[in-house]
Amino acid sequence: MQMSLRLTDELASQVRSHAKRSGRSVNGWIVLVLSAAVDPDLAGSEAERTRERLARAGLLAPSSGKGRRPDHQAVARARTAAGKGTSLSALVTDSRR
Repeated sequence: MQMSLRLTDELASQVRSHAKRSGRSVNGWIVLVLSAAVDPDLAGSEAERTRERLARAGLLAPSSGKGRRPDHQAVARARTAAGKGTSLSALVTDSRR
């Protein structure tokens, strides 16, 4: 099936750019995006798929809309700190002694 779309020049440019960065054709990228929009099995994570199933069953509490993304600097500090400390393998080895 073929479809025609009317896009602004800016949106068309963004679509081409995203497709190129992902190594896909414009058509391939649009098909992937539309598939992801309508197929919950193509959600990016198990958590997203679970949320979709809960929403379909009417079991998902509505979002308060108050969530905020963490500060980029705070995330960078957390990533740096996460790499320090005792490794899991060292903890396991120590507990076996």
